[in-house]
Amino acid sequence: MATESTSGTRRAGAFDIRLIIALLMGVYGLVITIMGLTVTSDEELAKADGLNINLWAGIGMLVFTLLFVLWARLRPLQVPEPEPAAEEPSKPTE
Repeated sequence: MATESTSGTRRAGAFDIRLIIALLMGVYGLVITIMGLTVTSDEELAKADGLNINLWAGIGMLVFTLLFVLWARLRPLQVPEPEPAAEEPSKPTE
């Protein structure tokens, strides 16, 4: 939903690409974080030298998501309003 402002511009709102990227990264980050907390086996931890890669990658993605949402909220995109077209004078009908 675009909101009006007095300077002839409006906010991009839900069509801001930063919010779409944040949504995708947030979903992936949440899934990977849950996988890191629940289904990581000792064998997988041994392969990664004891580091729970899924957990840390998921947390990183969630932080990335938070930063993108903050960026979109603090610095919204301004879409210029189109100039109203000048109406042509109507010709008298005969």
